[in-house]
Amino acid sequence: LVEALYQTTYPEYLQYIYLVAPISLMMLNPLGFIFCEIQKWRDNRTVSHSKIKIVGLALLRVLQNPIVFMVFIGIASNFILGQKVPEYLENFLDGLGSSFSGSALFYLGLTMVGQTKKLTKGMFVALILLITAKLLMMPFLCREMVELLDKSDSVVNHTSLSNYAFLYGVFPAAPGVAIFASQFNMEVGIITSGMVISTFVSAPIMYVSAWLLTIPSMDPNPLASALQNVSFDISIVSLVSLIWSLIVILLSKKYKQLPHMITTNLLVAQFIACIGMVAWNFIVKEEDITMQILVFIFLYSSLYSTYLWTGFLSFSLFLLRKRETVKIPVGFIIIAGWGVPTVLVGILLIVGKPNNTSIDSAFFYGKHQIITTAVILFISILLSGISLMCMNRNRQESSYEVLNPYSPRSQVEGVEVEVREGNQVSATGPQLSAGSSAQHSPGSSPQPSTERGCCSCQTTNGELCGAGESKAASSGVESKVPPIETADQCVSHCSAQTCVLAQEEQLLQTGDKQLARHVLLCLLLIVGLFANLSSCLWWLFNQEPGRLYVELQFFCAVFNFGQGFICFGIFGLDKHLIILPFKRRLGFLCGGREAAVHTDPCVPEEIRMTCQQFVHYHRDHCVKNIVKGRRCGAQISTGIFFGCDLVNWLMQVGLASDRGEAVMYGDRLMKGGVIQHITNEFEFRDEYLYYRFIPK
Repeated sequence: LVEALYQTTYPEYLQYIYLVAPISLMMLNPLGFIFCEIQKWRDNRTVSHSKIKIVGLALLRVLQNPIVFMVFIGIASNFILGQKVPEYLENFLDGLGSSFSGSALFYLGLTMVGQTKKLTKGMFVALILLITAKLLMMPFLCREMVELLDKSDSVVNHTSLSNYAFLYGVFPAAPGVAIFASQFNMEVGIITSGMVISTFVSAPIMYVSAWLLTIPSMDPNPLASALQNVSFDISIVSLVSLIWSLIVILLSKKYKQLPHMITTNLLVAQFIACIGMVAWNFIVKEEDITMQILVFIFLYSSLYSTYLWTGFLSFSLFLLRKRETVKIPVGFIIIAGWGVPTVLVGILLIVGKPNNTSIDSAFFYGKHQIITTAVILFISILLSGISLMCMNRNRQESSYEVLNPYSPRSQVEGVEVEVREGNQVSATGPQLSAGSSAQHSPGSSPQPSTERGCCSCQTTNGELCGAGESKAASSGVESKVPPIETADQCVSHCSAQTCVLAQEEQLLQTGDKQLARHVLLCLLLIVGLFANLSSCLWWLFNQEPGRLYVELQFFCAVFNFGQGFICFGIFGLDKHLIILPFKRRLGFLCGGREAAVHTDPCVPEEIRMTCQQFVHYHRDHCVKNIVKGRRCGAQISTGIFFGCDLVNWLMQVGLASDRGEAVMYGDRLMKGGVIQHITNEFEFRDEYLYYRFIPK
């Protein structure tokens, strides 16, 4: 690709590829290997060493790495042989180099087998970040470094070299990274999947960039018209996605709680921005400057607000972690989220001068508008970055549990309070007297309401349960776990609509703050903010922006008015409001619900062996550790556990190496008839869902 672009104009660019490789191999790779060696020692602290000895051992192992010492041997041989490789060595070295690349690619494909099934939500977020950093941030950083370091007097050479740096940053990584990820056991699944995906995605970016570089001259008027049409089309489709997402949040009533309250304001701002772009598409064709200014105020007040709400959303996520000590200023955040952009647009109207000849809204007020946009983007990126980093550092766990929506126990405790309050009210219905439902021993510790009330199906072994039975049985069941053989006597009569445990489970799910989704939303929006900031800086500090600037402008337009697609993908398909009712309806229509309740007699041999091994060696120990007694009837206490607790236990005893593998193990237990969901509504998940062991 580089040869086709620069062979006739800048042939020396071909040599720059090989110039960068030794720098990477001699400086960057050894530094990375040192960090990997130190992390490897931290993970396996079998022998205590001083820090100096640890660093010394790490340096020794790095120097023993073939990637490092062969580079030094090659450089020394270059001087010894007079920069000429002997013919009898040239063919041998060419074959050796080709075999390494082929072997690395083969190993990359081999290690990917079965890895994608183990990707958890946190790993998926890390994968998105790696791909984004490689394909978007790396090209911009390469280009900006050239802009800072190159002091050439020729504008043409300077622009060409910076464009080459941008193209160089898009090139995919070498497959040898997968080998070293496996050697140091550094998230092999994320690295291999990320390399393959980024390689496929980088191809169209490289060829579009190369195509733009081959165009001799570009008329700005058709490009501005095409950019306006793209923004208009994206806005129309994004409006539909935003309307859907807003309806889902309103129907689920999550807009009343944080952080969904901030997310709702973000969606409204995106909705107004899309409407503003649709109106701008028609107003800009007219000569009425007053209407253009009014639509511009409407458009950019909301667009700046979307930038700022991203920072405030990240800030609110951080404050949610500190909620015990810090009160979240919701009113101030809402006023600032809508007021600051409006004030900035007002200042822009006073200071700037409108350009009625430009159809691009991004340049309607010229340089003053670009500076204003850059300032608000920088503030939002800074606020988001600091908030997310502090949010992660405040957690005491070593892993990135902040990306797991089910990790914070505080969420569950808060929801269980709601469950207790709700069920105390429901227990005073016609079936139970108010006195029997409210009384409990003074010395007993507070228990979840599901252990006090009667099962909603009102049957215990076929008999109607009464208030006296509920009161008499409430004291003896809470302290011990019942036998597994009696665990299903009440649950088997319950359905998802009537079982008290199922109702508590639903409250646990609907009360989830969806922190993982909000963190993912913030990270994706930060990527777009970074691209917009790069576009502003590119235009401000370059006399001739160049052809690649057009590509960046199209990306920014798609992001600014296509944020609704991101929000729809994250919040538009609510599990409890849309997906689960749809699955139940589909299963009912297809007649598959009854079939799903019963275990398939034709269980594969692998699943059967896994279940036999678990039942024979691990079941009793697992029951003692994770099974808890919860009341689902007047006299029967069910032995149940959370799915995420089983995942943690499988990792603790060594039956699974990570959460993804633990979910696969639990799924095999469910298919093999060892465990089941209390109402057979869900497959096995790493969530706060109730499961129980099926009696032998």
